[in-house]
Amino acid sequence: MTQGTERQTEVSDERLRPLLQDGAALECLYTGATWGEGPVQLPDGRVVWSDIPGNRLLVWQEGEPVREYLNPSHFQNGHALDHEGRIVGCSHGERGIVRQEHDGTWTMLVGEYGGRRLNSPNDVVVARDGSIWFTDPPYGLIQPHEGYGGTQEQPGQYVYRHDPVSGETRAVVLDMVCPNGLAFSPDESVLYVGDTAGTHSGERYWQEAHHHILAFDLHGGEARNARVFAEVSPGFPDGFRVDEHGNVWTSSASGVQVYAPDGTRLGEIPVPEVIGNLTFGGPDGRTLYIAASRSLYRIRVAVRGTTTARHHTPQEGPRP
Repeated sequence: MTQGTERQTEVSDERLRPLLQDGAALECLYTGATWGEGPVQLPDGRVVWSDIPGNRLLVWQEGEPVREYLNPSHFQNGHALDHEGRIVGCSHGERGIVRQEHDGTWTMLVGEYGGRRLNSPNDVVVARDGSIWFTDPPYGLIQPHEGYGGTQEQPGQYVYRHDPVSGETRAVVLDMVCPNGLAFSPDESVLYVGDTAGTHSGERYWQEAHHHILAFDLHGGEARNARVFAEVSPGFPDGFRVDEHGNVWTSSASGVQVYAPDGTRLGEIPVPEVIGNLTFGGPDGRTLYIAASRSLYRIRVAVRGTTTARHHTPQEGPRP
């Protein structure tokens, strides 16, 4: 069904208009989650996303009723696909990075660093070289409705790079308060990481009420030259994706906010619920799927995401 909203798309900069599809309307595909997060489109077109407090994954497919994909999910949060089309997930409950194999079973890829258990991995991206980058705040430890609890063993909240071939895991960002969503620029020369410390500014963990996206230059697998890319308000940059032209599409409390590569806010697509995360997909990669508080939405746009662009061309649909 089509979801009507009182607010119209906000265009703050004319560079937004070529990114939007004329006449596209926001559609609500499903309502019934507790808190939606981590949407990812599978190679066959299905969209899987997390209902974290519900301890389950849901799956949507065109023309079919939404059903449970995994229950219990051990409070999985963010997801990505590896180069074989397998789901790589962030498990709050298992305190690690997990992968669904081709036979449907789940494998623990990373569960510790430096001999200590991870906190509760939150979001994940897969680079062109197959390395897995993920954030590790303690949400699943300090929020009983999003994990099994436990004691934090890591001395901080880091961003990690894992090589699934060698098995090596390295901490690449060590000085953020609460790293959350993350994404690469199209050429993977820049890593964007959201800091959402402001969501728990009263907790002893948080030193500053951050709600911004940082940008890091990448050199040989190292993240350098940290700077604030954008301050997201209202709400927080919980999850975001980058399109093929380098624009950042991020969650917020009022809609999908879009930022140019230079950090200029281009505008916002209003959504009637607080957004957890989003992803590009659809047959041609130009559909934006939005996991909001209780619902899954979609809207057609005129660009593809950096990850979907790897698997689509303008002349063909999804590759197997």
